Amino acid sequence: MKKHLVTILSCALLLVPAAGAGSIEWEALVKEARSLYEQGKYDRSAAVAKKALDVAERERGPEHPDVATSLNNLAELYRIQGQYAQAEPLYKRSLAIAEKALGPDHPNVATSLNNLAGLYRTQGQYAQAEPLFKRSLAIRENTLGPDHPDVAQSLENLADLYRMTDRGTEAETLQKRVAAIRAIKR
Repeated sequence: MKKHLVTILSCALLLVPAAGAGSIEWEALVKEARSLYEQGKYDRSAAVAKKALDVAERERGPEHPDVATSLNNLAELYRIQGQYAQAEPLYKRSLAIAEKALGPDHPNVATSLNNLAGLYRTQGQYAQAEPLFKRSLAIRENTLGPDHPDVAQSLENLADLYRMTDRGTEAETLQKRVAAIRAIKR
């Protein structure tokens, strides 16, 4: 399970805003939440992430990409702590905002899909996870190119799902692509 957490988190949690993307207060809160997360202080990180969400909603409005980022981060913290029922609606709202604000094929939408799929996979809801992982992979391949590290992460997540559902041959095929992408000197 730890490996799955690392795989999902490598690209997803906690999302850090691009420089100048949000208010100074919001950016500081997001960075503080990430720091607390990295220290394993998940309860404190979640409290700070809630503040970041409040700031984003107040300053940017409920449909802004900063709100989607904040929702994703808070959901990820809940997921890590096994609070799946609290995480799911936040992931879904984050995805809906990202799709509306950024378009259905934006890389941030792929990240939201990946995270929601990871939640379903963690809960053993493989049939719900698979199409989300596949859509995330397709978006990343189309927008970032077939050899991008985020594509490798999506492939690995899907391969993990295949292994969990006794589809070892399919998993092995994907894992070979992962290895090839990661072997590329950047």
